[in-house]
Amino acid sequence: QVQLVESGGGLVQAGGSLRLSCAASGSIFSINAMGWYRQAPGQQRELVAAITSGGSTNYADSVKGRFTISRDNAKNTVYLEMNSLKPEDTDVYYCNGEGNGMDYWGKGTLVTVSS
Repeated sequence: QVQLVESGGGLVQAGGSLRLSCAASGSIFSINAMGWYRQAPGQQRELVAAITSGGSTNYADSVKGRFTISRDNAKNTVYLEMNSLKPEDTDVYYCNGEGNGMDYWGKGTLVTVSS
């Protein structure tokens, strides 16, 4: 089993920045890729950014150039640096880890961007 715990969400003004962290524990050797998703009430969860164990990254078009995903393997932590935040970035952000056919999720952290 893998446990994922997010932190770093909060309230920020438009144009501001936040950094989300996701700490992984448990059977982390089974994880190949990690990512951040977000979900608004009544909406489907959507991929924001992902990073493989080799360091390849993938971003949603809506966040390219503003968000950066990174990982610190020594700390078993994945980060999402979010800059130039917009009100439409307001969502619950979830950390995801996948590997060996399994998907693991954190409980989410709320990001609120005020206009």
